[in-house]
Parts: sequence; C-alpha cells; structure tokens
Amino acid sequence: MTTEDSLALEEGPSISPQTGRPLTKRGEATRRKLLEAAELVFADQGYHEASIVKITERAGIGLGTFYLYFDSKQAIFEALVVDLNRRVRHAMAEEMAGAGNRLEAERRGFEGFFRFTAEHPALYRVVREAEFVSPEMLRLHYTRIVEGYEAGLRAAQTAGDVDPALDPAVSAWALMGMGELIGMRFLLWERDAAGAPPTRLPAEIFEAMMRFIDNALAVRPERDA
Repeated sequence: MTTEDSLALEEGPSISPQTGRPLTKRGEATRRKLLEAAELVFADQGYHEASIVKITERAGIGLGTFYLYFDSKQAIFEALVVDLNRRVRHAMAEEMAGAGNRLEAERRGFEGFFRFTAEHPALYRVVREAEFVSPEMLRLHYTRIVEGYEAGLRAAQTAGDVDPALDPAVSAWALMGMGELIGMRFLLWERDAAGAPPTRLPAEIFEAMMRFIDNALAVRPERDA
C-alpha cells in the first residue's frame, strides 16, 4: 500500500461519540474548529494546563457542544495527535509526488516536513507530551510515519536508487529521528528564543543535512573481494 493509499483510508467520516453517527458536513467543520483550537491551546499551555473550557473559548464554540465531538480532554488530545500525524504525512507526500529518484524524494519530503513544522510547532509539543499522556498514540505517530518510509526505501533499493546493503527499517528510523531533531534545534528552539518564529529551516542547515543523507543512502560502487 502506498502512502497516498494509506492517507485515503484515513479520510472517512468522523463519528459523534454521543450519537454514534457520522458527522454532517457542518459537524465536520465544527470538529475541525475544535481541533485547530486544541492545537493552539496544547501548544501554548501543555496538556495539564489546558482545559476543555479554554479549547471551546478559543474555538468560539459552546462548552456543551464539545461533547458532541469528544468525550474528554484526553480524547481530543489523542484525536489531535492523529490529525497532526495525518497532515504532516500528507504535506510530505504532496512534496514527494513526481520526484525522479529517491534522493530527490528525500529532499522534497524533508522540505514538506520542515515547512509543516514551521507552521505547526504544536506537532513537537503534542507528540512529546503523548509519551506521558497517551503512550500508545506516541507509538502510533512514529510507526505510521516509519511504515511508509520503510516501504519507500525498499522500493528505492529495488529500483537501484538506494544502497542495497542498508537495512530499510533502521534507515527509516534514523532518518526520521534526524529530521525531528534538526527541526527541533533549528526551528522550534529558534522560535522560542527569538519570539519571531522562523518560517523555514535555514538553507545552509538544510543543505548540510541533505549532504549527510545523500552520502548515507547513495549506492556504493562494488568493491573487489
């Protein structure tokens, strides 16, 4: 299954926890407003300081309406992890579409990732808090990214774009970890220090990272026995 196929399967209608029925178009719009508000509140205040009242006030939605869409603060937190995960993978997949080879796909995918994280710093804070609030959602976030990543590397090895000696699973986890920590250091921490958030990863940092990735993935010439 491709990344695009996986994303399509996640686009089904949301179900109201109160009625057990799929949400209407208007209901989906209200649910989206609540998730957008939750993203801001959890990013600004953290899970424990956030509250349903703060989320509904930020969304401009009545407190009672919240429970048509989510059972609790933890329920909307977990839904936000899933939502951010889907959106960041979608951003990466869009950028990677049409790449001529795997190294170009890596470049485009990371460009999509860093663009998304610059616009949505909550991704870092929410995912890291998930380790304590909902560990299963932390695992879900990373495994959903790695599954598609690993499959892409395997396909690239078959196509001759990536060193066949590499372990695709280890490589996928290593590349994902690199992207996350580079983004944390040069996007999230710079945002916190400067107050004026950077809108993109500095070009020299991105190019240094891509040189490292290109060297790591490139097919090695055959050596004499």
